[in-house]
Amino acid sequence: MSIDQLIQIVALGAIPVLFAITLHEAAHGYVARHFGDNTAHQQGRISLNPIRHVDPLGTILVPILMLWSTSGGFMFGWAKPVPVNFGALHNPKRDMLWVALAGPATNLAMALFWALLIRLGVSFPDNYFAEPLVGMAQIGIEINLMLMILNLLPLPPLDGGRVAISLLPYRLAVMLAKIEPYGMVILIVLAVTSVLGAILSPLFNVSVRILSLITGI
Repeated sequence: MSIDQLIQIVALGAIPVLFAITLHEAAHGYVARHFGDNTAHQQGRISLNPIRHVDPLGTILVPILMLWSTSGGFMFGWAKPVPVNFGALHNPKRDMLWVALAGPATNLAMALFWALLIRLGVSFPDNYFAEPLVGMAQIGIEINLMLMILNLLPLPPLDGGRVAISLLPYRLAVMLAKIEPYGMVILIVLAVTSVLGAILSPLFNVSVRILSLITGI
């Protein structure tokens, strides 16, 4: 991938990526507050301001390097996680499920939104803004579906790991929770060794097909 192509992708993808991470993290905070935990609210993290959620390494540098090294084929990154005190929830084990699912559910909603924008863009092919809108929307779909699938992997501290801890019997939940301090290291190792891409790619392709069937794009 040339530098010019990378710049073009970054320019089109900046808004979808910022929305994807900002709304994902804010959703966790909103739902946690609903179920009794005010930690994120007290720290000012229930916000639509992307600056509050951006991690310079995980949100900017790593995704750009991944795009460049894979010629635009794969992007991986993260934002600052919204702090949640699960012990402050009304029913910690049960409510953890809804707090965890809030982020991926928001990404799914945004993927649907971007798909509808593609339909809008192709409806006006002669419009000056149609082509960049469609390009931006395509990136919006890809980043949101990828974030949704990645975060649903059953590995703490990912959202899927929280969901698994919430649903598993107590003994198994405790065993899985002990993996959390090493979760990000495991994830990075899987990404570097291409194992993560091999896991995510088929799930991503299936998700794109389902979204296309639903929205008609």
